[in-house]
Amino acid sequence: MGGRPALIGASLGGLAGLYAEAEIAPGGFSSITLVDIVPNMDPDGAAKVMEFMNAHVAQGFGNLEEAADVIAAYLPHRPRPADHSGLAKNLQQGDDGRFRWHWDPGVVSGMQSCRSLRDADAFQARLTGLTLPVHLIRGRLSELVSREAAETFVAQLPNGKFTDVAGASHMVAGDRNDAFLSAAVGFLERLDRQTRAYDG
Repeated sequence: MGGRPALIGASLGGLAGLYAEAEIAPGGFSSITLVDIVPNMDPDGAAKVMEFMNAHVAQGFGNLEEAADVIAAYLPHRPRPADHSGLAKNLQQGDDGRFRWHWDPGVVSGMQSCRSLRDADAFQARLTGLTLPVHLIRGRLSELVSREAAETFVAQLPNGKFTDVAGASHMVAGDRNDAFLSAAVGFLERLDRQTRAYDG
């Protein structure tokens, strides 16, 4: 695909990549895969995600079990794993012995005041000029991206594709990693075959 990277970005990472391609460095990516994020996201759903990210930022958790309790309350549809080793990768233990999410609290507060997120309509209007392949993978239980918003977003793209993953919420890869990988890899493989056929 010409040596350019194929971006796969979930949530804020996907939105940042989309903004970079549309506004900062057009042509930087060969394709973009967005994981449950669109510029016209649901404001109530976004507030719920931000509330989850802000919870326990300062005090953290006494142990992994406490963190697992918070996740279970936020994602009641997801079976609770008996082994917390995967969860440990998303937390870091401070000098006080308590566990905190690995994300920077400053990023979370910055997201709340970010003009580009509030001005989603203006940003969305600039996306029609994107010609690279864009694949939106949505969790069907998503609180952030409605089906209507997903279809509206993809419809305005010259080369857009939409995949709706059943049994997944905003955290698509965590809820249905099998379906997520199948959709993401399948999309990239099809693009690779098309590129090789064109070059050949």
